[in-house]
Amino acid sequence: MRQLSEAGERAIGDLAQRYGFSSGAVVSMLESVVNGNGTMAQFSHPEFSGSGQWMRGGMIMVSDMFNNPLKGRIDGLCNELSALVANEDDLITSGSFQSQSQGGQRQGAFGGGHQQQSGSGPAGRVSLFVPPPAGSPGHWWPADLGQPTSSGAQNNVRYAYFAPTRRLAIEVNGRVTVYDALDHQIGGFSQQQSTGASLTFSSQHGLVDVASLPVRSVDGVPIVSARMAAE
Repeated sequence: MRQLSEAGERAIGDLAQRYGFSSGAVVSMLESVVNGNGTMAQFSHPEFSGSGQWMRGGMIMVSDMFNNPLKGRIDGLCNELSALVANEDDLITSGSFQSQSQGGQRQGAFGGGHQQQSGSGPAGRVSLFVPPPAGSPGHWWPADLGQPTSSGAQNNVRYAYFAPTRRLAIEVNGRVTVYDALDHQIGGFSQQQSTGASLTFSSQHGLVDVASLPVRSVDGVPIVSARMAAE
């Protein structure tokens, strides 16, 4: 997830106060909404009773299935986050909102245009994220990978997932490694906050360590494994 702007932090704080969640939980849901192209979210957070799904239009599932008040709060939060995300033109044009497949379900690209927020949330356009530095390249991954299905950042790590070619690009401290994603349909990422931290992602097979994936290139230099050479 990109760094929040001051306006983004205010918007997150306002939503957290009005819906009764912590700011951390709201930021977590924001990332889920962004990964879901602004139209859906696959989330997992203790304040949302664990894992669940939201889809714009009224579909909401949570682990505490009979907790209707919680469902209502999550639905309202997601709808407002969806409206805020719709104003982020740079995310849309940079490919962060390309269509993606998760769990066998095709998600359509989040279309252009701006949605007017409903309810008593922050009015007007809000720039949620700090703009990238002037002159910074739009795409840090190898150009031959094309547009990512989903992308994001956490701490000093950036990732971009390319479902059609089954490739996963990860940049750590300026070094870009491209992995073979195999048959994984990649969802969210997480980074262990410790020395020698590992990077993991969620897929239809559960939580997976990135280090378990075959490496295809490092900084543009192809890596030929023994298996590939044999083929």
